[in-house]
Amino acid sequence: MSAACFFSSLLPYDALMRLLLVEDDARIARFVAKGLREQAYAVDVAGTGEEALYQAAVNMYDLVILDVMIPAPDGFAVCRELRKSGQCMPILMLTARDAVEDRIAGLDHGADDYLTKPFEFRELLARLRALLRRSGELRPGKIVIADLVLDTGAQTAQRAGREVVLTAKEYALLEYMARSAGRVVRRAEIAEHVWDETFDPFSNLIEVYINRLRRKIDTNAAKPLVHTRRGVGYVLGTAADLPNGEAADDAVSQRPHTKTPSSGRKSHA
Repeated sequence: MSAACFFSSLLPYDALMRLLLVEDDARIARFVAKGLREQAYAVDVAGTGEEALYQAAVNMYDLVILDVMIPAPDGFAVCRELRKSGQCMPILMLTARDAVEDRIAGLDHGADDYLTKPFEFRELLARLRALLRRSGELRPGKIVIADLVLDTGAQTAQRAGREVVLTAKEYALLEYMARSAGRVVRRAEIAEHVWDETFDPFSNLIEVYINRLRRKIDTNAAKPLVHTRRGVGYVLGTAADLPNGEAADDAVSQRPHTKTPSSGRKSHA
């Protein structure tokens, strides 16, 4: 089993949210990527087969959306090379060709599903959810940690019955941590699965978002749920849930190293 396959098997369904979209039509790529990001997925975009293979070699993806008719190597060849290299993430192929032979060829090259253009974006989302279910555990409709409740379908959160207003990226980070509740989640892990290729590993962007979640979730709450293990990572849970019963260092430095991103819904940094 490849390292990518092994790591993916350790994480629950839809805590895996980094996708590779391979599409040479810039208009379609922008539309699909924007829609996926609004659903809290992190999305990298490749416009050629060569770029797709490079991205897959240097990044860990949880699912690939792969157009057939892309500059060489085409989608069939990319799919075949990904499987030969041991990549086991689900692959959804897109094509404007509806011939049965093309669908058979894609599936025989290692694709998991096939969607013909033009398509309804809702159908694309449904197929992605189905593929992610096959590759991991079933996604619960709600996640409950103490008095914090996440509705994964509506992508909303409540604390002690009070709605917590979150941006798409804030929600993506919170749900990722919630699926690992009680476990230390390291910065590298968050960057890999909540952000895309534009993330700067030397920035303090993750700390900025952790502080945002802390303010929105823990302010005026009886017990804090967002904890920091300085130099290690972050934990979501009550004090009793902390690993080995250790205390957390929640005094996170507020010194700015990067410009704090806008809190508007359109920010996906």
